[in-house]
Amino acid sequence: MLAKRIIPCLDVKDGRVVKGTNFQGLRDMADPVEMARFYNDSGADELVFYDITASAEGRGLFTDILRRVASEIFIPLTVGGGIRTVDDFDRVLKCGADKVSVNSGAIADPSVIGAAARKYGDQCVVLSMDVKRVDGQFRLFAKGGREDTGIDAIDWAVRGVAAGAGEIVLNSIDTDGVKSGFDLEMLDALASKVNVPIIASGGAGKMEDFAELFTHPGIDAGLAASIFHSKQVDIKELKRYLREQGVEMRI
Repeated sequence: MLAKRIIPCLDVKDGRVVKGTNFQGLRDMADPVEMARFYNDSGADELVFYDITASAEGRGLFTDILRRVASEIFIPLTVGGGIRTVDDFDRVLKCGADKVSVNSGAIADPSVIGAAARKYGDQCVVLSMDVKRVDGQFRLFAKGGREDTGIDAIDWAVRGVAAGAGEIVLNSIDTDGVKSGFDLEMLDALASKVNVPIIASGGAGKMEDFAELFTHPGIDAGLAASIFHSKQVDIKELKRYLREQGVEMRI
């Protein structure tokens, strides 16, 4: 059985790590380079770095901060924000990323998924989806959760995997920052339709939420931000707890 992964996420705006609730009300948290160093030393399996306003502002990702973050860590780094072309993949990988997360850029031009997968391999292409319930449907949102695309999120994921996405990050806008547990209904709906690793994002509030998450088939990793940033949950303690619950973990 493959070990499950615990992944902290750095949402970066104007060079600082921020966090909000339901994608709103962003609060300043920390310096991204210091935080990356902390997570590298604290037992995280991977790190995700999102430049969260790059797409909405129509600009490229801040590569100077990314280079500094990448130089501080020895765990796999996934990077997203403002990724629109294969050249953007190339730029981010050259800064030290191991995987590249594409979201709004793939919605605007779905061909970027296949083009990047052919050039760098499926394992490098992470399809990130910001999803919210609208009229009983799991709806895909773009531009940092600001724009309802009208696209059914599960259908979009199936198309993305067929095109070459090797992993999916499912960000539930409904549970983001609420700390009442992962969006298991949404995750189950996705896991029943795709056969690539799924990273669950949005809703973690306590260690028990991760234990419950990993009882659901097809979920490979739990991603969180505020509970780790605030040191409400310690990653090493979390992994020990999960192992005691019978979850395979790298300690």
